[in-house]
Amino acid sequence: MNVDYFKKLHGYFLEDIFLGQEADLISLVKEEDINTFSRVTGDTNPIHIDDKFAKKSIFKKKIAHGFLSASYISAVIGTKLPGPGCIYVRQSLRFLAPVFPGDEIITKVKVKSITIPKKRIILETFCSNSNKKVLDGEAEILVNSKN
Repeated sequence: MNVDYFKKLHGYFLEDIFLGQEADLISLVKEEDINTFSRVTGDTNPIHIDDKFAKKSIFKKKIAHGFLSASYISAVIGTKLPGPGCIYVRQSLRFLAPVFPGDEIITKVKVKSITIPKKRIILETFCSNSNKKVLDGEAEILVNSKN
């Protein structure tokens, strides 16, 4: 494998990451995305895809899958911080509020700790809508070293 090619595509290496470093992503939750997520995952809970059913729920309308919002965290980690080349090891999640079609979700990750010998970082992860957290958690990521 061409080492220059690898380094050109690679995100941050362990040595380039620092405590408090952040990255974010803004995503518009579209009905089409909810329907696609439902088909891809097999989660056909009608609370997500059936207006008539959802109107009788506690939310009175359809909500996005919690893991659709959580997948935005994966997008930030895999493309921005640490970015391409990292490996997801663990993720904890707390779902705090519903996400509706048309909502704009801001997803943020922030470096909480770095363990050089194990090549691991811990990230605080959360998604918000209009400055209200809809989910939070913590991720453990394996990150390549330059050495």
